[in-house]
Amino acid sequence: MTEGRVAGRRIIVTGAASGIGLATARLLAREGATLSLLDRDKAALAGIAGELRAHHAQVNLPDETAIDRAVRNAALAMGGIDGLVNVAGIGGIGRLADLSLADWNRTIGVNLTGPMLLMRAVLPHLETAGQGTIVNIASGQGLTPSVPGMAAYCASKGGLVTLSKALALELAPTIRVNCVCPGVVDTPLLPDAMRAAAREPGSPYALKRVGETEEVAAAILFLTSAESAFITGIALAVDGGRTYH
Repeated sequence: MTEGRVAGRRIIVTGAASGIGLATARLLAREGATLSLLDRDKAALAGIAGELRAHHAQVNLPDETAIDRAVRNAALAMGGIDGLVNVAGIGGIGRLADLSLADWNRTIGVNLTGPMLLMRAVLPHLETAGQGTIVNIASGQGLTPSVPGMAAYCASKGGLVTLSKALALELAPTIRVNCVCPGVVDTPLLPDAMRAAAREPGSPYALKRVGETEEVAAAILFLTSAESAFITGIALAVDGGRTYH
């Protein structure tokens, strides 16, 4: 039997109950990782944790106390931590003139402060393990904004890209930090009109389709595995060519 690409690695995945997080958890488990899964959806999280026989904890970002407790318990359950995948995040639509401070703070809190707190919490465990990896899931909108009315979301994801690069410098050579920036991905919540628009001749997506959650998960797996051992500080666009097209 062939050994998995992340066999023996102990990895925390946030946002693991649905979408990209769920696809990532399944792929990492299939490739031999031991997992701790975090999400705010308690029922869905329990289901996927049972399927993958993984440790799990309900966490609402950016609850600092809950994050620290979940990471501490994950380390105990897995016998240490080798990697973190920050998938959990929220959208946010609202033009600046109509954007409340509460909405701004919520978007920044979940998408930027939450990942920062998780990275800070896992840091001593990754340093102990050696050769630790962090993969943060930002967005193509954090690289090149293309949708009006998403300033808070773009700021939060752009901030996560820059934070990842800064920490890649700060935490090297012991810990590698990279970022994946998805484009539009096919989920049950994706409007049919957006799915169809991606296929139009004038679409900004060079590959003329939306992405699949499994395709983003594959990029995350690569950056978590030893195959990317000489890569840190990158923002990998998995977006069908939108950011260059």
